[in-house]
Amino acid sequence: MKRNRDISEKDAEVNEREQGTSFLPKFDDSGLLTAIAQDSASGIILMVAFMDAEALSKTLETGKAHFHSRSRKRLWMKGESSGHVLHVEQILVDCDQDALILKVRPAGPACHTGEQSCFYRVLEGEKLTRLPD
Repeated sequence: MKRNRDISEKDAEVNEREQGTSFLPKFDDSGLLTAIAQDSASGIILMVAFMDAEALSKTLETGKAHFHSRSRKRLWMKGESSGHVLHVEQILVDCDQDALILKVRPAGPACHTGEQSCFYRVLEGEKLTRLPD
């Protein structure tokens, strides 16, 4: 009987995560979920980063995008050194709650290279070509 109850509880959790109203973020084995920053005015995808529970909590608390830096292994707020913060206006959650779209109002370029978006090149064959401004 325990096995059937475990299956039913898991099914209920999956159903709530995929169809319900509870926010149940599904972090991966590293404790991360994908976060896509999108300009709320233009719709341009600005960047992709990762959030852990702390970054998600700080984002919700402050209204500014926080992420988990995998290279620095720490929390960071986008724009903490450049001033190019991302003001979060809305958070969209995908169907199984393992990815987010942050609809943001950027205060400057989103890319560390100084580009508006991290996605400023297109793959053509085996070569990258810069998109027109």
